[in-house]
Amino acid sequence: MTLTEASTRADAAAPITVAGIRAGIHPILQRLAATANDREQARDYAFDEVQELAGYGIALTGIAVSDGGAGGTVRDVADLIIAIARADSNVAQALRTTFLVAEQIARHEDLPLREVNLDRLRRCALFAGTSNERSGGASGSVATTARRVADGYIVNGRKYYSTGGLYASYFSAQAIDENGRAIRFTVPTDRAGVEHLDDFDAVGQRLTQSGTTELRNVRVFDDEAVVAGEHVPDNPWTGSFAQLYLAAVQAGIAARALDDAVWFVREKARPIKHSSADRSVDDPYVRQTVGQIAAHAQAAKAVVLLAAEELHAIRGLTGATARAAGAQASVSVAQAGVVAIESALSAAQLLFDVGGGSITDHHLGFDRHWRNARTAANHNPRQWKASVAGAYHLTGEDPPTTGLF
Repeated sequence: MTLTEASTRADAAAPITVAGIRAGIHPILQRLAATANDREQARDYAFDEVQELAGYGIALTGIAVSDGGAGGTVRDVADLIIAIARADSNVAQALRTTFLVAEQIARHEDLPLREVNLDRLRRCALFAGTSNERSGGASGSVATTARRVADGYIVNGRKYYSTGGLYASYFSAQAIDENGRAIRFTVPTDRAGVEHLDDFDAVGQRLTQSGTTELRNVRVFDDEAVVAGEHVPDNPWTGSFAQLYLAAVQAGIAARALDDAVWFVREKARPIKHSSADRSVDDPYVRQTVGQIAAHAQAAKAVVLLAAEELHAIRGLTGATARAAGAQASVSVAQAGVVAIESALSAAQLLFDVGGGSITDHHLGFDRHWRNARTAANHNPRQWKASVAGAYHLTGEDPPTTGLF
């Protein structure tokens, strides 16, 4: 299905609902789950399936009905992300920027370019974006330049971790103008001078399309750009949903490790020679291991959904109340990240304890769960998350407002 076809299908459909979206995408997720291992081994991107997901309006899940969305909560969105990651965590990660754009629209009625991007989401557009660079500077430094010209800017630079770039219709990034101001912009991915490279080479999450984006004399018009930092919100922890998203991906990985453990024990495993059981499903130690994996998967999902409810509850708050609630929610998201990461890593490791040597066969691809969890975990170290949460509980110290909490 092409993007145009997906757009037509969504535009012609009846008003969307959370339940309708979940029912519509169920067979797509089943297809993604069935092909995830083969596609990862062949570096084969799920272009058709991703466009079909977009066509069902997944990004509109958390947007108000009055704005053409499904009217879902942050919990609804997080639960959807977990379901997508359970099918294929690469696809879930690749959709992250699209969901971040949607969350900003859902949360802020005065968001710059809100109507433009809302219209794009209604048309089932997908977004990619990053501010990350490998310029050798301090963490978070930006070397990409925006030179002022009539009616806009000329942008030059090189961005890394451009997650979802090959799927996307629009690319967002940040540059520094001649006055040292940060300029945030969004341009079509087919704009002259924009080139996305398929050069991401991590041990896991290989199909997230998180490669480099080259920006060579890219024309950015004034109505495509805003000056960053001109408004400080009452709740300055604007990155909490982005961090919750990563935790939801980890919860999906843990759930998939459980799926594969159950499948292997039922369909492939044989009891160890000195087992008291005739079937692996009856082996007490296999049962214990599957139970542990299930507990990790449940814990990861539970903390993500709980933190999602806290994020939803702070919508509409203002002033000191919004700041206090934002800090608390930020800590809850950080704690969810710690649990989700450790749960996914543990579940992915325990998966190998339900079988013998054959469970390590390369064609099964079960190692990808640990590799994917490990790679996603390295976005933001969980040690920092735990330390920030500890400081908050011990001394009341607020979390950093860097976007990583």
